[in-house]
Amino acid sequence: MSSQAIPSLAISSDRHLGGKVAIITGARNNLGRGFAVALARNGADVVVHYHREATRDQAEETARLVQQQGTQALLVSGDLSQVSNIKRLFDETMKAFGRVDIVVHSAGRSVKNPLAEVTEIEFDRAAGINSKGTFFIMQEAVRRIADNGRIINIGTSLLAANIPNYSAYTGTKAAMEDFTRALAREIDWKRNITVNTIGPGPVDTPFYRVGLTPEDIERGTRLVGRLGEVDDIVPLVVFLASPQSRWVNGQTIFINGGYVAR
Repeated sequence: MSSQAIPSLAISSDRHLGGKVAIITGARNNLGRGFAVALARNGADVVVHYHREATRDQAEETARLVQQQGTQALLVSGDLSQVSNIKRLFDETMKAFGRVDIVVHSAGRSVKNPLAEVTEIEFDRAAGINSKGTFFIMQEAVRRIADNGRIINIGTSLLAANIPNYSAYTGTKAAMEDFTRALAREIDWKRNITVNTIGPGPVDTPFYRVGLTPEDIERGTRLVGRLGEVDDIVPLVVFLASPQSRWVNGQTIFINGGYVAR
């Protein structure tokens, strides 16, 4: 499967998300595109967030794929390290659809450098999306999301690994787990809103391959035989977005073919 392929039609689709509205951050390509298309296939209207106008063409392709599933798509751009852009994302969603039911926070920024060589700019950019952006996406989500809503954060299996050169990435992503646990306990249980984090392993997307040599990739797949595919992650997102996941809350769920566990 190519890195830009969408999830296969073999994935179950019973339109159980009909009438729901899902915001997917970082949806122009990579995993975010897969999540957007899969939730649309199951009946949800989708807000396709992308970082900057230079990548609008990719976001438009995601929107086109969403619309092919018979649901609506809304494009919204913005740097999520700025709280004003996060508020605008939700404002535009409410203006267009009148509700938010599912938030999949898939946007992230990777840094691959030894800790001793990470610059202040690199760290701040990673933290701005991976930590600050996550916090305020979740804050705005819980303020706006409808009862029975679902907040799904996309983290990384590296949180359970000891891999050199990823300290800035994993360190700034690590806060996501604590934010998830805290918010899951703070929400009034009568609202039936769940908050969870998924930690994918090495998935064959352009995001994963940035800065990696063939030797790096070989080492990363040695224990499990292959890189993951978008199709490997999508079903868990669809499940967590569904009514069937109502008692899964405050969890970090790794999905990585057994590459790492804890």
